[in-house]
Amino acid sequence: MSRTPSARVLRLFGLGSRAESRRIADILRAETVGGALLLAGALLGMLWANSPWAHGYEALRSFEIGPAALHLRLDVASWAADGLLAVFFFVAGLELKREFTAGDLRDPRRAAVPVAAAMGGVLVPAVAYLVTTSLAGAADAGRGWAIPTATDIAFALAVLAVIGRHLPAALRTFLLTLAVVDDLLAIVIIAVFYTEHLAPLPLLGAVVPLAVFSLLVRRGVRAWWLLLPLAVLTWALVHASGVHATVAGVLLGFAVPARKDATVAEHFEHRFRPLSAGVAVPVFAFLSAGVTIGGVDGLSRALTDPVAVGVVAGLVLGKPLGVMAATWLVSRLTHAELDENLAWVDVAGLALLAGIGFTVSLLIGELAFGAGSARDAYVKIAVLAGSLTAALLAAVVLRLRDNVYRRIEQTQAAAPPSA
Repeated sequence: MSRTPSARVLRLFGLGSRAESRRIADILRAETVGGALLLAGALLGMLWANSPWAHGYEALRSFEIGPAALHLRLDVASWAADGLLAVFFFVAGLELKREFTAGDLRDPRRAAVPVAAAMGGVLVPAVAYLVTTSLAGAADAGRGWAIPTATDIAFALAVLAVIGRHLPAALRTFLLTLAVVDDLLAIVIIAVFYTEHLAPLPLLGAVVPLAVFSLLVRRGVRAWWLLLPLAVLTWALVHASGVHATVAGVLLGFAVPARKDATVAEHFEHRFRPLSAGVAVPVFAFLSAGVTIGGVDGLSRALTDPVAVGVVAGLVLGKPLGVMAATWLVSRLTHAELDENLAWVDVAGLALLAGIGFTVSLLIGELAFGAGSARDAYVKIAVLAGSLTAALLAAVVLRLRDNVYRRIEQTQAAAPPSA
């Protein structure tokens, strides 16, 4: 049956509103810089951990600081994972709230594609990990099923910025949106599956400062001296409850109102995104990525461990397969059409890029197997290897497509203007 001109057709990867496109462009520029800093921090940690001065790196990671009376005497590595990443997840919470209340994703039709792609990008890597480790006979590997499910947006956008300068903006927007939903799923996974000992009283106590924080920001209060103590108290109580403290960051982000005519969320995002991308995530990467490889033999031993093989399989195979399959399924079920400026090979390149897991993958690895354990070290090497492999594969596909779009731009620029 032919479609009438007035029929509304859902365009996969279509451009959003002009205001939303400008806002996302600003985020992309910030995340690209953050990705470069993340890579620098991870590289520095790796080099130091494998240098003759490796004992200094471990001494730094294990140095304890904080008030023991409040059960907050933690080592520096734990402060990075529990404290600094709370800032990262606070910004993620702000972004999630805005996307689903004031952004283009408030439209269920537009939200369907990235939500489905993110869900596919979580389920299929988890299955790939579990199947791989089960075939290898690693009965104790099940706790790590969520490690390859996360996409590191800063890392992925940094790669995309280098190799895809001529790619359509819709691809970058989709990657960011997919990663936002991916963050939400990661938060749920951490809260539900990686909370071993729950203390109900501190968790209930966290509701009080969180409610006061929410009330104040909804009234437009921005005074840091009033809001920061409430946020820290919320974080401390969630930490004491046994739920991973980064969840507090998300809850605080959700508490901030996000409306088109309100600037409170934008104000906090403007203030905290540089702190997240420029300090929190790079420092966490520096303190988490440093693992002693032990030469060629150590690298071979690490990458043949069943858990490591499962992580690499999930990132390199499961993640792109899940994103592609879910996107194709939505297009079939909704009769949506790919944007006229794109091809499915572009989507495949983007799906490969989604296999870059780093920040949240490393965090889940520590939660699953214990920071500093031998298996955690294998996970770190696997996450780095899998992310690098996914980045290289995506670079090949997207670089070829970037050349195609560059030639199209050159042809259009050389064409004589129409009368």
